[in-house]
Amino acid sequence: MRRIAERLDEKRLASSVNAEWTIAGVLGHIAFWDERARRLADRLHSGGKFSPADEEPEDVDWINDAARPLIHAIPPRALAELALRIAEETDSTVERLPDEALPKLWPADPHSPLNPTRAGHRGEHLDQIEKALASRS
Repeated sequence: MRRIAERLDEKRLASSVNAEWTIAGVLGHIAFWDERARRLADRLHSGGKFSPADEEPEDVDWINDAARPLIHAIPPRALAELALRIAEETDSTVERLPDEALPKLWPADPHSPLNPTRAGHRGEHLDQIEKALASRS
């Protein structure tokens, strides 16, 4: 993610990945879901528990659709930098979870709202960005 965010200028960050998202917007989307993971991890750090309200709905399209205009309202460079900062904070927060929290995380608990491995979600979207960039080369 850092390689993409740092190598692209403002114009390239504002370019489209698909009909709905820009490159910066995809990074903002990643940041949105990383921040959710960080907030859930923070709850475990403070001794809290997950509740049914924390469960991610099976269909999250409406959440992504609702967040998209807000995400795209942030200038592309600022959004890329925010995504990097949130990714680092999320990774750090999850890495510091105590061992007793591990059974509360996915995949140990398949119903857990917290998947501590952010690489899968990030990788899926970074691949989309790279594919869009490659199609323009």
